[in-house]
Amino acid sequence: MNALFTPHALPALELPNRIVMAPMTRSRAVTESPDDATAEYYAQRASAGLIITEGAVISPEARGYLWTPGIYTTGQIAGWKKVTDRVHAKGGRIFAQLWHVGRMSHTSLQPDGQLPVSSVCSRSLNWPVFAWDENGRPAQVTASPARQLTVDEIHRITDEFVLAATSAQEAGFDGVELHAAGAYLFDQFINGGINTRSDSYGGAETHNRLRFLLETVDAVVAATGRERVGVRISPEARIHDGPGYEDEFNTFVTLAKALSSRGIAYLHINEMGTSQRMLDAVRQAFSGTLILAGEYTREKALATLEAGGADLIAFGRPFIGNPDLVERFRNDWPLTVADRDTYYGGDEHGYTDFPPFQKSEQRG
Repeated sequence: MNALFTPHALPALELPNRIVMAPMTRSRAVTESPDDATAEYYAQRASAGLIITEGAVISPEARGYLWTPGIYTTGQIAGWKKVTDRVHAKGGRIFAQLWHVGRMSHTSLQPDGQLPVSSVCSRSLNWPVFAWDENGRPAQVTASPARQLTVDEIHRITDEFVLAATSAQEAGFDGVELHAAGAYLFDQFINGGINTRSDSYGGAETHNRLRFLLETVDAVVAATGRERVGVRISPEARIHDGPGYEDEFNTFVTLAKALSSRGIAYLHINEMGTSQRMLDAVRQAFSGTLILAGEYTREKALATLEAGGADLIAFGRPFIGNPDLVERFRNDWPLTVADRDTYYGGDEHGYTDFPPFQKSEQRG
């Protein structure tokens, strides 16, 4: 039997297949709350073994891109409840990704125009964010300089993640994923090339740089249960001015061991340059369910599962144009390639208007 279509058991959730819908920002939440189109979008893709939503920001400060949904107001929770109800009605399973971008933001998105926050003070980054330009128009603008968080503020953000996780439970999600990848806030603490703090949350000591994430994992686990918590990381990613650093290999192996000991639902690696050596070491260090994501094809996913390199494979862009991706993979039907111009922002075009495969389209 094709390994992609064998069931897999998370600690509190039975998955009918090994195909995960990866979290993908779509910037369709013009009111910062999920709407009926959001619910339709996810419901169309409910045949995935597991859906992980786009990043839901945990507070106004956590936002780094226009029109991304939050999960900190009653209206946002109600919007997400529409999403989970529709997905569950179709037999699906869905986790909410919880997000704080840290320094990857712009003052036009921040409360009262304040500076974004990070592990340390930083200059303006070379990476763009989707925000308001000087004329008040939506545009790609350079991320603003960031200020260093105090210890009390770090604890406050942990509390905000806990509130977001309990809000996700209220909204009917099956669990939450803490977004610690992509050089966003948690990763800005983990990365030894960024985090040069001299207190217990940074510096050369590996455990200090992992402290913020692990304290937050523990707090969310205490509030929701370990079986409802996943974590996403991106070892060796070189994105958003995130540099390599001497302790990088040991840092992620240490993190994998720490998360393994906590018995969380899964560890999710976004391969953004991750070496095979790192993947093998994390696989050995983490005893729970491992999800891999990163330009996987049907064939590569199958080979990785059969070789024992992962338990689940997450697909991003293929799910945009193929709401029925599971059935297309099952039958080896051709895939629709979505127009990149419709990835971010806009209306239902390029979002909910992709039809399922018709057998009359099959080649030959």
